[in-house]
Amino acid sequence: MDDSPINRLPQDILHQIFSSLPLRQIMVCRSVSKLFNQMLTAPTFMDLITTQPPLRFLALRPPHHHHHHHHQRQNSHVSSVPYLHVFDPDQNQWLRFSLSFLPFRSPHPVASANGLIYLWGESPTSIESNRSLVVCNPLTRQFQVLPQLGSAWSRHGSVLVNSVNHRVMVLTELAALYFSNTNKTNSWLTFSANLPSKPRSPISNIGLKRHEWGDIFDIIKRPRLVRGKGNKLLMIGGLKSNFSLNSSCSTILILRLDLERLEWEEAGRMPVEMYRSFQESSKLKVFGGGDRVCFSAKRVGKLALWDDCDGAVWRWIEGVPGGGDGLCRGFVFEASLTALP
Repeated sequence: MDDSPINRLPQDILHQIFSSLPLRQIMVCRSVSKLFNQMLTAPTFMDLITTQPPLRFLALRPPHHHHHHHHQRQNSHVSSVPYLHVFDPDQNQWLRFSLSFLPFRSPHPVASANGLIYLWGESPTSIESNRSLVVCNPLTRQFQVLPQLGSAWSRHGSVLVNSVNHRVMVLTELAALYFSNTNKTNSWLTFSANLPSKPRSPISNIGLKRHEWGDIFDIIKRPRLVRGKGNKLLMIGGLKSNFSLNSSCSTILILRLDLERLEWEEAGRMPVEMYRSFQESSKLKVFGGGDRVCFSAKRVGKLALWDDCDGAVWRWIEGVPGGGDGLCRGFVFEASLTALP
């Protein structure tokens, strides 16, 4: 490689050449050799690609049994490299990013914002289950450990994140912890919550009272909220076949709310033949955001994807990694080489 003609070119010329590539190709080039990796991670090169748009992936959270049964792996002589599994809808393929650069055992990704992944990691030296909340960029292998939390928060708290100043909230029914890089004390702030149930959506309060939703709850069953594109909100649930209290559902409906005009519109309706795969399942998981939403259920073996980037399209995602019962949870990961923890 030292005798390669490419080494005769000045570094700034190489940076200019590679900065014209799309982010996907830059990521591929970084894995070619150590020389390419050093060149394409240099600060001067990073400055050239700050305007590159991020890659929008759908990331999977590890199954619950991977998170809780860590003692089984401690006694195992077989080491497994931890990965973040993501689906690239534009290329229709699964990718994986190694998390082995983290000095933690059993990293468990739970959320993402602004190109960064937030995960729980277990201390490799602690016998007890002592978890820390870590923020990292798996593309650049940089990370930051947030101030220590008690183990109960990692077991029972929902992690909500925001891209501004790395704002993080760990929320339970009774209390909430808040952290931001602007906190002068570099510690978590505690607030009382008193919620009726554990929050499971990153959208916990948008300031609307129940009567302002109109008759939405008369037609949709077990609704879930997902952040839409721009100032839009998606409500997703089963479309009731009639107005009775325990009505069965005919399909899955996606409604879009314009938060400025407070007007609803139908964004999508799962095809009946696709819905048959979910009809008998007692558990349905919905994740995603913007113009892409994934649906997962037990024993289906694949994900259903609603893609509204260029007009609403429904399709199956095959080859889902991981074991378990096939029930997947996840979040949107906007991958970027310039995001700093």
